[in-house]
Amino acid sequence: MSHPDALPDLFLDRSLGRIKVPQLLRAAGLRLITLSEQYGMPADERVADEVWLELAGTAGWTVLMKDTRIRYNVAERQAVLRHSVRCFCLTSQSLSADEMARRILDNLEAIATACADPGPFIYAVHSQRIERLSISE
Repeated sequence: MSHPDALPDLFLDRSLGRIKVPQLLRAAGLRLITLSEQYGMPADERVADEVWLELAGTAGWTVLMKDTRIRYNVAERQAVLRHSVRCFCLTSQSLSADEMARRILDNLEAIATACADPGPFIYAVHSQRIERLSISE
């Protein structure tokens, strides 16, 4: 597998971990940067979500995370909308690193297809499908 041409580079939130998920996705040929690689440690623990969401949107990166509740937080939702962020959220908080990577890879074609839309959007990533979530005010 390699990074799909239609898929922008990926930005992984801290919720996916610093080591194993990024390693698994890179081993599958995906181009990505993690929050900790961008901001360093331990600064990555203190970066507000709206700050890195702005960065991801401005850079044109596609965001992977576990926080589907981001659409209910006013500041985070505004950052997604204002900066046209393309977000994909794993729907289960209890997945192992292997399961998280597998879920992303199993849905990679659908994720790449969704990224034809410039955003903003938030998709839930289920085991065998993705689902666009409402982020309207």
